Amino acid sequence: MTHRPMMSRRSLLAAGGATLGLAGFGLGTGRALAQTQVALQLSWLHSAQFAGSYIAQDRGFWAEGGLEVALLQGGPNAPVEPPVVAGTALIGISAADYTAAAVEQGAPFRILGVAMQKNPFVIASLPDTPVTTPAELVGKKIGMALANTPVLQALCTLNGVDINAIEIVPTQYSPQPLLTGEVDCLLCWETDLPVAMTIEGLSPVTMLMADHGYAVHSQTYIATTDSLANRRAELVALMRGEVRGWEAYRENTDAAAELTLRMFPDAGLSLETQRLQAARQVPLMFSDLTDANGFGWWTDETVAANIETLALLGRKVTPDLWDRSILDEVHGA
Repeated sequence: MTHRPMMSRRSLLAAGGATLGLAGFGLGTGRALAQTQVALQLSWLHSAQFAGSYIAQDRGFWAEGGLEVALLQGGPNAPVEPPVVAGTALIGISAADYTAAAVEQGAPFRILGVAMQKNPFVIASLPDTPVTTPAELVGKKIGMALANTPVLQALCTLNGVDINAIEIVPTQYSPQPLLTGEVDCLLCWETDLPVAMTIEGLSPVTMLMADHGYAVHSQTYIATTDSLANRRAELVALMRGEVRGWEAYRENTDAAAELTLRMFPDAGLSLETQRLQAARQVPLMFSDLTDANGFGWWTDETVAANIETLALLGRKVTPDLWDRSILDEVHGA
């Protein structure tokens, strides 16, 4: 299984150029003299998926806190966990299932914040044969990577659906099998293949798995227990800038997309695609919970739901994997 974007996904979404608008976030504004150099390890290639971090850097939110933050690009050959363990990156952006797997192998991680309140996995279908509930998967052909079978199994278990009544068709990470009728639906991320289909003028139907019990925190911030003990001031400063960046992102996702292209002009990103992706992330990242408590928040109840779903994925974790002490300080709790 994977909650990280795939190379084929990024290749698909990056295709095409776009004229860059001049409105947005001004470069070089509000900067203060940085005192400490740290790094934030991203989970994948540069895109609007991380635009809140780009805003934090661009607007000098981290510099105001005494940090000079390097944004380390992830990718298929750049996993998040090793540089965080080694201390090359102070914080990494991961997902609860990846972190749980690393902890089982002895990695000393804690989750400090949760960017995506809802996991981005969806079942995508077309309007003429929509899949809107897990029960409607019965008798359908679903296109997906076989590695994600535990994800589908977890969804089925949570909703009393027999996975054997669903035909799994191994497919590449592309909308084509759905468009050609090879499959009835796809297992994918809300922010990628549905965006690609929308760009092509289609109106895909997406069933967010998080709305049907699949609770796995995604785009989570991880750090080591050593950093929590010995580098708390830097963790607080980095997370405080991150929070401010994502709050600004929410105010103007189009400008966040434009900034992404401006900062990474050679990444082959399409402005139209990045705008759509940025907008589709908002309901995944912000909720009544974050409105009440602040960006990145979680509760004992959401942790319990994660532990239940992770157990279905074969990952055993305890609540102490989540440490909210840094967010408590950032949000003044």
